[in-house]
Amino acid sequence: MNSITEYFSEFFRLLRTIQLADIADLILVTILVYKGIQLIRTTSTARIAKAVVLILLVTWMTELLNLHVLNYLLGRVMELGLIALVVLFQPELRRAVERVGSASIREVLSPRERNKEINNVISQTVIACEAMSREKIGALMVFERASRLDEYFKTGTVIDGRVSEQLIRNIFFPKAALHDGAMIIRDGRVTAAGCVLPLSANQQLSADLGTRHRAGVGISEVSDAVVVIVSEETGTISVAVGGMLKRHLAPRTLERLLSNELAPEQEPKKRFKLPIPWKKDKAGKDGTNEK
Repeated sequence: MNSITEYFSEFFRLLRTIQLADIADLILVTILVYKGIQLIRTTSTARIAKAVVLILLVTWMTELLNLHVLNYLLGRVMELGLIALVVLFQPELRRAVERVGSASIREVLSPRERNKEINNVISQTVIACEAMSREKIGALMVFERASRLDEYFKTGTVIDGRVSEQLIRNIFFPKAALHDGAMIIRDGRVTAAGCVLPLSANQQLSADLGTRHRAGVGISEVSDAVVVIVSEETGTISVAVGGMLKRHLAPRTLERLLSNELAPEQEPKKRFKLPIPWKKDKAGKDGTNEK
């Protein structure tokens, strides 16, 4: 009983010694850890992170077992590894620095500007999809989230343009050079178009689904991207998330769904909950040959 009392007494004594600088220090460390977790959420960086953790564990074990030579070699590997990690994560670090440098103080301190940008991207996308659906123009748009899609950029053409209805429709115009590939949207900008995506090997998908839909489902299986697909055959609008395909979406439903997936930090009243859970598309659902 006395030990518990002494523990709490010591705890409250230390609590009274906390200063403003200590609180700021904890907040900054928390932000850095959170950003670090976001950084390693991608498939490639997750493998690197696992390798680093494994080396740290082995280094710790060699120190406990007094394996001095092996411990020394692993220590040198870790020193060089820090430089290697900076080289490996150079694109991510550069994007982070550029984003901070280009953002105004108001944007850094308040998420409202970011939400406004996302809402504009969603609005322009929905308008373009509604027009392409009416005209039966095929489209495949990938909204990148935490998982980086750099490897797929190399298969297309770099655009780096502001998302707009006109740009989307021009890219997917049937006679345009990039209309058969996928458009990748990152940070509110059309980063690349004409990209080649991996096809889904899911046997439960309808046999009537064409390459465009299978590519959309495929990229959603290997990343956390949100994929919007417009059928060239029927004009049907679909969305793929996490390997699941939701078809026959009305423009208003598409807008609410994208808002829910791409801007989840907004107020609950602005979010949309699907009336039914995501389901894998089954064979013979509508008997159309969608491309």
